[in-house]
Amino acid sequence: MSVWRDVIGQDAAVATLQRAAQDRAAMTHAWLLTGPPGSGRSVAARAFAGALECPQHGCGDCRECRTAVDGTHADVDVIATEGLSIKVEQARELAAMSALRPSVGPWRVIIIEDADRLTERAADALLKAIEEPVARTVWILCAPSLEDVVITIRSRSRHVRLRTPPVEAVAELLHRRDGVEMPMARYAARAAQCHVGLARRLARDEDARVRRTDVIGLAGRIHGVGDAIGAAADLAAIAEQESTAAAAERDAGERQRLLEVLGADPSARTQPPHIRSQLSGLEREQKARATRHSRDVLDRSLVDLLSVYRDALVLHSGAAIGLVNQDSLPMVQALARSMGPDQLLQAMDAIGTARERIGLNVAPLLALEAMAISLRVPR
Repeated sequence: MSVWRDVIGQDAAVATLQRAAQDRAAMTHAWLLTGPPGSGRSVAARAFAGALECPQHGCGDCRECRTAVDGTHADVDVIATEGLSIKVEQARELAAMSALRPSVGPWRVIIIEDADRLTERAADALLKAIEEPVARTVWILCAPSLEDVVITIRSRSRHVRLRTPPVEAVAELLHRRDGVEMPMARYAARAAQCHVGLARRLARDEDARVRRTDVIGLAGRIHGVGDAIGAAADLAAIAEQESTAAAAERDAGERQRLLEVLGADPSARTQPPHIRSQLSGLEREQKARATRHSRDVLDRSLVDLLSVYRDALVLHSGAAIGLVNQDSLPMVQALARSMGPDQLLQAMDAIGTARERIGLNVAPLLALEAMAISLRVPR
């Protein structure tokens, strides 16, 4: 067994990180792991942390490996923001943390799973700590691409690129790690376009599969302006429904735990001022998390929708490339008969534009309506 067992389809990246963990000459103080969503950046970062802390450089069985991977090792700090960005205050805390020497292991490892969400001021606050590192401190930054990271940070980090893993590798991981039957594992891996986390969710959550089916079914139903407005509203509602379902129980639990920690009475109609201020802070954090989660869900829905037009374009080209929506082949074939290659490319461009606009804080419903009007299928 190895600490790298869940880092699938990344042989070149794993070889580089393994060599660094074993050979001080190949080691550097800051690493930048990039790769498309679902490629396993954070999994690789945690595995690398385990290999650095492990006396055998990544055996996968020892306490150091296990605690580094699950984020409980005393010298491994994992920062995964649930908001829209990493603020300067948090970056200053990380810079101060990096000055501490490791307490039990050979390295202090700081993993930032969303380095692309560092604001410019936050990146400036980290720059000196990364530029002039303390001995035995290692930074591992994760981002979708080099361009998503501030240039002053990426120029001081060693880059390791991850790629999208193959369908069979993702399916085998779901089967081995999560006990998913292989037919379902293959479906989930294809439908998630090899995004490991999403594939796991699709394989285990029937509601997620139903929502995805509803999203891709919109592709062939938009014929007029009225259909487009309705489809945009449906997409927004699907994203809101999933975001609300994911957040409601967790938010209530966090509020309950906070009241217990503060010694407050949860059944009281009003709370003392200091309790109310703590609750207000928690609600702000939950609102920021909900906004990010809603946008992430909506973006994933647009990626699912994009895959239908991609499959129709593959049918037009006759290329020997596997379809993402093989299980919905009749719908893909109907779309390919209704739209030519140029129309399909225009539709894909419209979806890409909507994703960019939503990322730039355009009101999601407006961006979706503009997109849906461009997706009209000739009757």
